[in-house]
Amino acid sequence: MMHSRNGHYLYRQALCSSISCKIFALEREKLGTLDQGFRETESTMAHSVFYYVMLCFSLVASARSEGAMRFGYTGEMGPSHWGNLNPDYAMCSKGKHQSPINIERKHTVYNPRLEPLQMHYTTTNATLVDNHVNVMVRYNNSVDYVMVNGKQYWLKQIHWHSPSEHTIDGKRFAVELHMVHASDEGNITVLSNLYRYGRHDPFLDKIKGKIDELAKDVHAKGDQAQVQVGRMHMTPLRRHCHKYVRYIGSLTTPPCTENIIWNVLLKVREMSRGQAEELRSILEDGFRVNSRPTQPLNGRIVEMYDDSRSTRKPN
Repeated sequence: MMHSRNGHYLYRQALCSSISCKIFALEREKLGTLDQGFRETESTMAHSVFYYVMLCFSLVASARSEGAMRFGYTGEMGPSHWGNLNPDYAMCSKGKHQSPINIERKHTVYNPRLEPLQMHYTTTNATLVDNHVNVMVRYNNSVDYVMVNGKQYWLKQIHWHSPSEHTIDGKRFAVELHMVHASDEGNITVLSNLYRYGRHDPFLDKIKGKIDELAKDVHAKGDQAQVQVGRMHMTPLRRHCHKYVRYIGSLTTPPCTENIIWNVLLKVREMSRGQAEELRSILEDGFRVNSRPTQPLNGRIVEMYDDSRSTRKPN
């Protein structure tokens, strides 16, 4: 299955790669780390930065047609070569705070100051997209959010990787769901859910018809096919999280931008093998396995929240 690309798409891809990701990197360096926050006077720039980094996430990471492909998961375009494919991808090889990582439970550090992940998910308008390197649900003007470090982060999009990118004590799981959120100031945090094969995932059950429709649209149209989902119920993803780990990392696809707050939930969920295969079948063969290998910690601390030990209980 081949997907065509048109000049307008390539222009947007090139614009994102050469301009926006550089703006994002420069502004993040100037404004400091996520934990420090941003001043109100910088919020306008932060909004612009976030807009372009989301383009990077959804467009730069997806270009792969002949003459336009920017990265892959095998061979000379694979993860070990990403940093050499494009100057804008240099962080993929030079960065010291990269994702994903292997989470060694015995080396995590319990932090009593960490708060429960308060997920305020209800219903929101959504669009299902073949993002070429993954299947993505994009949320339109979402009012859903999560609280991290006392700050609201608005849900922007979710997407799946297969097999999982993060591992726990060296174990890789069947699928990983990334839930990408952004604060009003432009900071980014990701909630990661790991899945093993088992019972049907109720969230995927709710959008099965739309996934089938997207698969048909991909075969018919090819170029970044998308399907309007309408009001999507987020309740199945709003389960109480008893344990999670947090660390500072990066995007797991080029340009591998750093200073992303990762929250990996340690309760492993289930989805059926058929559901996972349905997600993979939408993608080209070279992207059906779309996981970056784990990256060195390089001295980073992986903090643990455990509500059985915490005095900070969810509201």
